Amino acid sequence: MTTSNPAPATARSIRVSAAVILNDRDELLLVRKAGTTAFMQPGGKPEPGESPSETLSRELLEELGLAVDPAELRPLGLYTAAAANEPGFSVVADVFEVAIGDQVPVIAAEIEELRWVVRADAAELEIAPLARENFLPG
Repeated sequence: MTTSNPAPATARSIRVSAAVILNDRDELLLVRKAGTTAFMQPGGKPEPGESPSETLSRELLEELGLAVDPAELRPLGLYTAAAANEPGFSVVADVFEVAIGDQVPVIAAEIEELRWVVRADAAELEIAPLARENFLPG
């Protein structure tokens, strides 16, 4: 008698837009949402009819008070990584480089904490796989 293992479950995906925001010290801006433990790049899920850049522009304003024109976002590509806060899911992220000039991010909406980090900080912080694997500087 032979037994067969079922095919592995495929990860379900969550589509998001995410920002790479660096300060003048080459630190990456990461945020932690209320009720979660992992720091991640600012951004979020699209509303119906929004383009990825429109989603990110809206999320940055809602979550951090940053006003950024969607046309000024620089696309870095589409990235996939394990979701930090949803086990069994992956995130598929349209990632953009965002210049915020002299604007200062301020915690708003569901954001509980923000930090500017470099790769050396990764040992002390829980950082979402998307940021940890692709965007942490230095």
